[in-house]
Amino acid sequence: MSGFTYSQKSMEIESGDGVRLTDSSGTEYLDFGANYACTPLGHSHESVRSAVDDQLDDLTFVQAVYPVDIRQRLHETLTAAAPAHLDNVWVCNSGTEANEAALKFARSATGNTKFVAATHAFHGRTMGSLSVTWKDKYRSHYEPLLDDTEFVPYNDSETLAEAVDDDTAAVILEPIQGAGGINPASETFLQTAREATEEAGAALVFDEVQTGLGRTGRMWNHERADIVPDMVTSAKGLANGLPIGATMCRDWIAEEYGNHASTFGGSPVVAAAAEATLSTIHDEQIPSHADEMGAYLREQLERELGDSVRDVRGEGLMVGVEIEGSASDAVTALAHDQHVLALTAGKHVVRFLPPLVVDKTHVERAVTALSAVLE
Repeated sequence: MSGFTYSQKSMEIESGDGVRLTDSSGTEYLDFGANYACTPLGHSHESVRSAVDDQLDDLTFVQAVYPVDIRQRLHETLTAAAPAHLDNVWVCNSGTEANEAALKFARSATGNTKFVAATHAFHGRTMGSLSVTWKDKYRSHYEPLLDDTEFVPYNDSETLAEAVDDDTAAVILEPIQGAGGINPASETFLQTAREATEEAGAALVFDEVQTGLGRTGRMWNHERADIVPDMVTSAKGLANGLPIGATMCRDWIAEEYGNHASTFGGSPVVAAAAEATLSTIHDEQIPSHADEMGAYLREQLERELGDSVRDVRGEGLMVGVEIEGSASDAVTALAHDQHVLALTAGKHVVRFLPPLVVDKTHVERAVTALSAVLE
């Protein structure tokens, strides 16, 4: 029996160690996709493995209505790592669930129904989060979606401010668009979102599912704009490869969140992995390392590729290279010919999301590989 959800790659991955993956033929690959940013500490990280093994010895699962020490420790660690004033945490199983919860919480807390999102945004594939996702290929088979959604051009502050009105429940934005092309928001755009939502009594939600946890050189990317949102969502790398998501909220949201729950949210085994991941990110100063390596990656890409590409952009270890030809073809050639794994972000952008523990030799190898493919 074969699955139908995903198209299959030609290599069957059998093992991983650090920033490398090995397939069933013994071929080793440099992972510069980190499986969509899901393994910030690299594959088979010792602290995460140890935490999971210890938890499996004690307790595999009990639902969240029963107090469990590891779940409580995760809440404390996540709250400590959360942006200032976001002291309430709801834990689920994925990024789309975290965004779905944020949209529901916003409607419940404000009593309003309208959402404002950005063109080229991607927030997930469940019905609510899909409603604030821009691209038609994700939406068309499942329409009609939530019809009270308005899309504004990304980085157009004036249009954003005009769109937020007394009917708005929330504005939801990625501080850097991932699937949309590695597009960083201007600080002015993020600040306008804060001002407009405060004036209207709406919630401001930052989707940091891909940008968070140190990937862009700081724990949360929106902090560069020196503003405090009402909710921040996180997932992907939060448990270094195990399924988890989180919605972090200010008090006024948490007090009127409605009736929302998750059977597996905060599962003890996944909670152990997430607590170990967060602790390691903090203790080993992973964001500052990502900032240093990201600057080196962009510097090397610009030096090696120069005028042969349209643009090199991003922050930290979330980097997009906009090329003239097909990004899909380039990513395929990188894997097959150079044994380097990368991602696309639209038709012309090669996306690099390596584990945050890469060093300069890994960066140089990836840059050399892309240069060879583009030649």
